[in-house]
Amino acid sequence: MDRIKRISFEVLEAHKSKFGEDFVENKKALNEIAIVRSKGLKNKVAGYITRFLKKQIREDKIKHDRSGMNYSNVEEQESKLDIAESGEIDESVEEITLTNEEVETITSTTPSVDEKTE
Repeated sequence: MDRIKRISFEVLEAHKSKFGEDFVENKKALNEIAIVRSKGLKNKVAGYITRFLKKQIREDKIKHDRSGMNYSNVEEQESKLDIAESGEIDESVEEITLTNEEVETITSTTPSVDEKTE
C-alpha cells in the first residue's frame, strides 16, 4: 500500500467523523488532527480521503436503492399474484375478443418478418 493510502486510512481509522465529501473542509480537519509540513502531501491525503468517502457514500446509496427495489418488486409480484388468484381484472384493462375472420384480416394485412427484411 502506498504512503498516501496508508496515511489516509490511519487518519480515517481514528477520526472518520471529522471528514466528509468536501475537499476544503477535509484539508482543515487534517490540519487539526496532524502536522503535515508538505502542502502537496496534505492535498493528496485530503483528496484521497474525499474521493474514498464519496465512493463509499455512493456505494451505500446504490446498495440501499437496490434493496428497496428488490422489496418493491416482491410486493408488486405478490399483488399481481393476488389479483390473478382472485380473478379480478383492473378496470383500465379492456378485454378484446376477435373473431376468426378479424384475426385472418389482421394477419393477411400485416407483412411478415421475411417481407420486412427484403
